[in-house]
Amino acid sequence: MAARLPLDLDPPVRQIRALLLGVDDRELIAPTPCPGWSVATLLDHLMSLAEAFTQAARKGADASGDGPPPAPSATHLPPHWRSRLPVLLEELATAWKDPAAWLGTAHAGGVSMPAREMGTVAANELVLHGWDLARATGQDFAADPRVLATLVDFLAAGPAEGTPGFLGPRVPIEPEDADDDLPRVLALAGRDPSWRPPRAGDVPSARLHREYPPAARSA
Repeated sequence: MAARLPLDLDPPVRQIRALLLGVDDRELIAPTPCPGWSVATLLDHLMSLAEAFTQAARKGADASGDGPPPAPSATHLPPHWRSRLPVLLEELATAWKDPAAWLGTAHAGGVSMPAREMGTVAANELVLHGWDLARATGQDFAADPRVLATLVDFLAAGPAEGTPGFLGPRVPIEPEDADDDLPRVLALAGRDPSWRPPRAGDVPSARLHREYPPAARSA
């Protein structure tokens, strides 16, 4: 009988891949729940984290001495992101299906930690940023209950003030959401579960051209 893995990253990966199909070019400069990040910046981050956590699962080269990766940027998002990002996400989910990925020590983003914890961090990144993308682009979001239950325990064990560069300070949760694991995960990670884009409507085409030129949009 195959060993049972601590977490299955397939559900959050499938969710993000589905959300990518609903991203319009006009939404690339739209704000997200991540302060200061546009949708394009968030997509650039998803590409980087997918590659980093795949290498972590495969016990790739130790980058722990190289420091954190460059800050996400819309200008770094490649023109072929629509075709490339789904592949990177699938490779990430596949890499963590290997039981060996969860053993020993793993390295990503200049950080080393137990592989089991690293895999949980990867799941947390996928769920949080999947929700970020859904909210920023007006799409529905659903998360796997088993993944959420693990993340509630994982995040609740961390500091309430958050971790700079990773999690913000915890935010209060509405009483009606107290028994719902998704709002609990978001609040524990420093997200406001009630976040909505500050304004609706299409992004003016002139602003899109100025801030996110055609060469960097969909291939």
